[in-house]
Parts: sequence; structure tokens; C-alpha cells
Amino acid sequence: MKQPINILIVGVGGQGTLFAGKVIGSVAERCGFDVKQSEVHGMAQRGGSVVTYVRFGNNVVSPLVEKGEADIIVAFEQLEALRWSEYLKPAGTIIVNELKISPMPVITGAAQYPDNIFARLEQAGVSTIRVNAGQLAADSGNPKALNIVLLGLLAKRLPVARELWDAAISEVGPAQSRAANLLAFDKGWTF
Repeated sequence: MKQPINILIVGVGGQGTLFAGKVIGSVAERCGFDVKQSEVHGMAQRGGSVVTYVRFGNNVVSPLVEKGEADIIVAFEQLEALRWSEYLKPAGTIIVNELKISPMPVITGAAQYPDNIFARLEQAGVSTIRVNAGQLAADSGNPKALNIVLLGLLAKRLPVARELWDAAISEVGPAQSRAANLLAFDKGWTF
């Protein structure tokens, strides 16, 4: 792989973005790639924005993804997709969970949640995959596994064998959730 693959995972604290980043890193290492990761937790414990940068390839120098360099952005929440969309390459894709989580300024009435986020992304020419990951997670028997569903959607678009993803999810995740996580991953993979 000549150029590194650049991925941003964006969401709100508590959604499982960091777990998703660990699984991607584990898979990339299993493939023998050089992997760099970095997380930014801006007030994550209070529902604030969380971003995980994951870069992998033959030779990766920095973990950070600059504006206009992300191949794929996985947004666990709509507003985060809009917020981070300028980081996407012109030919890149954003996988967006349809969930809306109001940030503190919206909760306190100091701001309004933006309308028509998907229309705004479309007007900006952003290639978007829209999914109700919460429903797919519930269908898998684990309503909390929306992060794993989104990971499945991402994984299907990367040049890595399915078996490596299954092994990494089984290794990184808790043993008691293994079967449900693999089912949730499959929901995303086959979406």
C-alpha cells in the first residue's frame, strides 16, 4: 500500500469511538502495516466531541489526519459528521449514523441543533452513507453495539479480509459480548 489509509472516527463521549479505533489498529497490525493512532477527548465525559485518528500503511510518520486528507470518516452522530466533513478527501466517504445527540449549548438553549445535516453534506458534494446503526445494533441483540455496526460498514470498504476483523473484535472486546458484537459487525458489513 503506497499511501496510508486515513480514517477519522468522530462522535460523542461514551459512544465507543475509542473501542472502534482499537479494533482498526489491531486489524492493521495483523496485516503487517505501520499504524499510528491518536485520540482527542474534548470534554468526552460530559458528552463532548471525541475524535480518533487512525492511519495505516507501509510507512506512517504521524497519527494526525489533516483537513482534506481523510479517506473515510465514521460519524457516530449527525452533527459530528458535519463538524468534521472538511477533513474528508474530495473522493472520500462519510459513514453517518442517523442519531442526533444535542451538545451542551443546545441543551441549555444557547444554540440550536443544525437542521438538514444530510442535505448540507449533499450540497457540499460529500459522498455519504446514511445508516440507523442503533436499529441495526438492536436487531443484533445488543443495542449498545452501534459502534460495532459502524465498524462493519467501514470494514467492508477497506482492503482487509473479514476474518481479521472477526478475530480483532473477539480479542479486543469483552468475552461475554463476543457473539453479539460479531452479529452487530455482520449487520454493518452486509448493510
